[in-house]
Amino acid sequence: MSKHSNQESSLSEVNQSVDTTGKKRGWRKMLSFLGPAYLISVGYMDPGNWATDLAGGSKFGYSLIWVLLMSNLMALLLQGLSARLGIVRGRDLAQANRETYPRLVNLALYLLAEIAIAACDLAEVLGMSIGIQLLTGLPLIWGVSITVLDTFLLLYLQKMGMRKMEAFIISLVAIVAISFLIEIIFAAPVFGEIVQGFIPSSLSDEALYIGIGIIGATVMPHNLYLHSALVQTRKIDRSNAGIKQALKFNRIDTTIALNLAFFVNAAILILAATVFFKTGNSQVAEIKEAHRLLPNFLGDLAPKLFAIALIAAGQSSTITGTLAGQIIMEGYLNLRINPWVRRLLTRLLAIVPALIVIIIYGEEKVNSLLVLSQVVLSLQLGFAIIPLIHFVSDKKTMGDFVIKPITKITAWLIAGVLIFLNLKMLINEAASAWVGVTIFSKIGLITLGIISLALLFYTLFFPLFKTAPKTSSIQMHPDIEEINQLIIPEFKVIAIALDFSEKDQKLIAFAIGQGKENTRYVLVHVVESASAKLLGIDSDDYETRKDKERMDWYINQLQQLGYTVEGHLGFRNRAKEIVRIVKELNADMLVAGAHGHTGLKDFIYGETVNTVRHELKIPVLIVNV
Repeated sequence: MSKHSNQESSLSEVNQSVDTTGKKRGWRKMLSFLGPAYLISVGYMDPGNWATDLAGGSKFGYSLIWVLLMSNLMALLLQGLSARLGIVRGRDLAQANRETYPRLVNLALYLLAEIAIAACDLAEVLGMSIGIQLLTGLPLIWGVSITVLDTFLLLYLQKMGMRKMEAFIISLVAIVAISFLIEIIFAAPVFGEIVQGFIPSSLSDEALYIGIGIIGATVMPHNLYLHSALVQTRKIDRSNAGIKQALKFNRIDTTIALNLAFFVNAAILILAATVFFKTGNSQVAEIKEAHRLLPNFLGDLAPKLFAIALIAAGQSSTITGTLAGQIIMEGYLNLRINPWVRRLLTRLLAIVPALIVIIIYGEEKVNSLLVLSQVVLSLQLGFAIIPLIHFVSDKKTMGDFVIKPITKITAWLIAGVLIFLNLKMLINEAASAWVGVTIFSKIGLITLGIISLALLFYTLFFPLFKTAPKTSSIQMHPDIEEINQLIIPEFKVIAIALDFSEKDQKLIAFAIGQGKENTRYVLVHVVESASAKLLGIDSDDYETRKDKERMDWYINQLQQLGYTVEGHLGFRNRAKEIVRIVKELNADMLVAGAHGHTGLKDFIYGETVNTVRHELKIPVLIVNV
């Protein structure tokens, strides 16, 4: 088992933020572990699931319930393996891949994981937009555009902490579950007919396409990355007994959460089978069509519950999709960016294709796009499952917590079934469309297929033949020489960025603490009045005159204390002027204050510190004032 600093941890801002090592016992102890799997479960009931479940129920009745059950059992095992990896090794799946596979392979796996997240987010964008349209009548194209605003909701939730975010997600899940419980009571399906749907049966090509969409919508590759990171938000006792307890409680968490997701998916499929298939409306495979026809069978309350549940499912899924994207980017590339920037990029990648389809093909093609997104997700599964099984089967890294042989065999069987079904579906789809495809498209598709198969086989066999341990293909930290001779810098010119407030004294004190007897101190202040921004150095308004007086007062006070001091005023843009003055005076260091603004306040007040820090090549001492 490996340990690493919090800086290298998955989701470092919330890593081990929930302490489970206290004196709680029994159910109170268990409750401290519950939460991560509920964030996972929302991915199993997102709008993409709705499209495949509705299509399966309306076209094939109850006959695909066994596919839902099978996919849920697969999910239980695979999510359990993902949680085990995170708890035992303290690594998420992306980090483990980075440490095992070569750089080029990791880059390919990263791109595939990003495609999976984009496909998932596409389903969430479309689902939420449809829900908004069904509830308010707003055109779909406006609903798609509005979904970009949930970027700021995620930012707010992350500031509130992990437990509050989990509570918010659980509330949304409860809304979805309760809505469908009421709908099922209204529909009153025959229990005996539902039971028959649990018996496996052969599938036609169309049923296979929908079935694989159901599996892709249920066992989602980004959830395997996400779960291995979310379990690390719990601070646990790292002894064998503590790890064993964490595995036990996370298994309970996963079982409850995923069975709840199975109930929701089964409810959608059963609702479609009862209300549409049994009444001869087998053509109802779209969310909007289902919503339109529900009042005919279940009354006026049913469509409202349907739309509310759809919005809740989309909103909850969009949050977990962003977290998964953050994990994948940090794990594979060791690249950390602001969560709202990451969310905005992810959302734009989903919005653009959705808008293109709506503008060019119209709203009637949206449901086909939803089902396609789930098939794309299913195609990515092998590239996440195969490395995961390898990692939890490795005795060297997992120690006493390596998976048992029966679990390993079952996991490989699941991987084999999923890959076989995907290949079968791809061959069927390619064969049906092969005649109308140009020769260049055929060459491109064949090349892409060969590359994908080669990557799949490489991930499968590389860990088996890797003999010597190697450093991570994308190195977390470069090797450094032994510390033997430190060169202590001496700062001759120290610039101090002042805002002429009561905090200035603290900044000046920190600056003097960095200097020597011969150090020269340069006081910098930027005048930001309307006149100063318009006229610059020629400004002579009240604020400019007062700022000049304050600067002279500071200089006189410090000179009387024996320091060598000079002052400079800047005008117009705060960050640019500070950088200009510091460079012109050849300062060796800049001391600046940070006011702790985050989120929306950064937009209002600006991010002077970050801008200045990136523009200067000298040390910048940031003082929290």
